[in-house]
Amino acid sequence: MSGYEVIFAGQNLARIFAGLVTAGQISLLSLILGLPLGIILGILRTLGRQWVEVILKLYLEMVRILPLLVLLYVFYYSLPQVSSATWSNFTVSVLVFVIWVSAEVSDLVQAAIRAIPKSQLDSARALALSPGQIYRYVILPQCLRSLIAPCVNLITRVFKSTSILLMIGVDEIIRIGTQIIENYTYTVPTASFWVYGFIFCLCFAICFPISQLSKYLEKRLGKELS
Repeated sequence: MSGYEVIFAGQNLARIFAGLVTAGQISLLSLILGLPLGIILGILRTLGRQWVEVILKLYLEMVRILPLLVLLYVFYYSLPQVSSATWSNFTVSVLVFVIWVSAEVSDLVQAAIRAIPKSQLDSARALALSPGQIYRYVILPQCLRSLIAPCVNLITRVFKSTSILLMIGVDEIIRIGTQIIENYTYTVPTASFWVYGFIFCLCFAICFPISQLSKYLEKRLGKELS
C-alpha cells in the first residue's frame, strides 16, 4: 500500500471528516456563545464603574496570562472534582473556548467603543439622549460595524486552536490523523506525510478564504469609516 492510499483505506477518510466536523462544531458553539458574552463584557468595561472594571480585569488577565492549553487542563481536571455532574471533554472544550473567545471579543469591543470620537458622544448628550439611547443609536452601531473584520479573523484562530484538544482526548481532526498514522507506522512509513498533508489541505481550504474575507472587510470598512 502506498502512502496516499492510507487516506482512503477502510473508514479512514470518513474518520478524518468526522474529526473535521467535531472541530467545526466546537468552533461554532464557542463563537455563538462567546461573541455575545464578549460584547456584554466589553460594554461593561466602558461604563466607568470601578468595581466592575476590577472584576473584569482580573478575569481577562487570567485568561491572557494562562496559555489556552493550561486553561484547558485546569477545567478538564478540576471540574469533576468540584462538581457532581459529569463533564465530557467536548463540553469542557466548548466552555474553555467560550471563556477565551469572550475575553478576545471583550478587548475588541472596548477598543472599538473608546475609538469613537468624543464629539459624537457630546453631540448625543446635547440632543438629550439617555445613556441607553446613546449606546443604542451611536455607540453600538459603529462598534459592531468595526468588529466585523476582526471577528471574522477570530473564526480562523478558534478553528486552528482546536488542534490542542487532542490533549484531553477530543476526537478532532489532528487526533484522528495521529491515530490513523499509528496504525500504519511500520507498514507504510510515508503515511504521516500523506495523512498530515491531507489534513493541512483541508484546514487551508477552510481557513484561507476566511482569512482573505477578513482582510477584504478590514480594508473596505476601514475606507468607509475613514
